[in-house]
Amino acid sequence: MGQAIGFIELSSIAKGIEAADAMMKMAEVELLHTQAIPRGKFTILIGGAQAEVEQSLQAGVDCASQWLMDHFIIQNVHEQVLPALRGRQKVDDLEAVGVIETKDATAAVFAADAAVKKAQVTLIEVFPGKGAGGKGYVTLTGEVGAVRSAIAAGIESIKKESALVSWVVIPYAHKSLLKVLSQ
Repeated sequence: MGQAIGFIELSSIAKGIEAADAMMKMAEVELLHTQAIPRGKFTILIGGAQAEVEQSLQAGVDCASQWLMDHFIIQNVHEQVLPALRGRQKVDDLEAVGVIETKDATAAVFAADAAVKKAQVTLIEVFPGKGAGGKGYVTLTGEVGAVRSAIAAGIESIKKESALVSWVVIPYAHKSLLKVLSQ
């Protein structure tokens, strides 16, 4: 089995912290992101081997009880997504740059996975909303046509959720953006 990402959202910060603990004790997964967000919500994002993520997520769901708002697993997540969630990836050069801005972390992860599965691009970062009012975003680079295809696939993956805030494709990005995007 491949790598997976699991996400859980709760309506209680205290229960969210308890659920994160239960999830980490259940299986060998990586805690990629936790965040208390406005109105007393708490989100947890984990990654690892698919079976481990499934076990861990179930422990979080069980612990969350009536405070559970949402949860999901992305099975066979693209190999670029986990590193890009951990932090910005170094790139040596930019041709085109694509950005998808989302209402929340969940949508950013779905959009990133769909984008890199559609076209040969390099994910620079999947930002899960910490410190950005709960918004998420994805940045990627590659050949202009590939970036356009990737951005279109990312947008399509979240369109029905009404999670898109904005997007942009910058063909032939200025070289100084390299400092901003991959530090």
